[in-house]
Amino acid sequence: MTDTWQADGWQLIENLPYELSAGIGHSAKIGIVVLSSDYTIDYEFRQVFTDDAIGIYQTRVENSPEVTPETLAAMEKKIPTALKTILPGESLDVVAYGCTSATTVLGEQTVFDRIAEVQPQAKATTPITAAFAAFKAFSAQKIAVLTPYQQSVNQVLRQYIVDAGFEVPVFGSFNQPLDPLVARIDQQSLELAIDRILNQAKVDLVFVSCTSIRLLEQVKEIESRVGLPVTTSNHAMAWHCLRLAGSEQKLPQFGRLYDLPLAK
Repeated sequence: MTDTWQADGWQLIENLPYELSAGIGHSAKIGIVVLSSDYTIDYEFRQVFTDDAIGIYQTRVENSPEVTPETLAAMEKKIPTALKTILPGESLDVVAYGCTSATTVLGEQTVFDRIAEVQPQAKATTPITAAFAAFKAFSAQKIAVLTPYQQSVNQVLRQYIVDAGFEVPVFGSFNQPLDPLVARIDQQSLELAIDRILNQAKVDLVFVSCTSIRLLEQVKEIESRVGLPVTTSNHAMAWHCLRLAGSEQKLPQFGRLYDLPLAK
């Protein structure tokens, strides 16, 4: 029953009837912890998640824009605090921590443990976790890696991939430690770098590491040209989030990976 109140020349109508829709994120809710210095994740994830059945909710974790092992490790204790700002009191289905290099410095389990402090029921992923899932989906063993990182970070990343059971016969880097500049590396530079590293070794797949790099929309075109699967930190993580959320939706406009399920 509605109530109407009138005073001083205006009316207040309360208890208006309403119905509830299924709401945004009625199939799954995905939380993403984005670095405060990241320019790219938000944009690229919006290209993939266009259906309101899966809700994407982002927060920012404070970090240094200069990427070094020390600045990456410093983020660990900040992850739970940032995650708490996403839909307080709500359970998320998937949580993604958006930093490839920090995950390899900290270790995936450490990141998963920090996520579980706030969202223990959520399936957790990171860019490197998603990349490994992509490698397995393609049955790829020999991986060409391209990064923007400086040598100290590259050494950690390469060893992390090798320790996971993959081979890295060729590794290229722009040697640029500043996220604001990494986000502006253009498509031509990325494609020329991919071509150069592919000229050095025979591989099964190309992985472009760093969530600041923008390449998701060009992956299909590059794959057609080089004849190999290509994925990036954001490209792999968005796909992995989609699959962990229970969606088998195919999005071939984003390349070969988006036609594949998770490997058994």
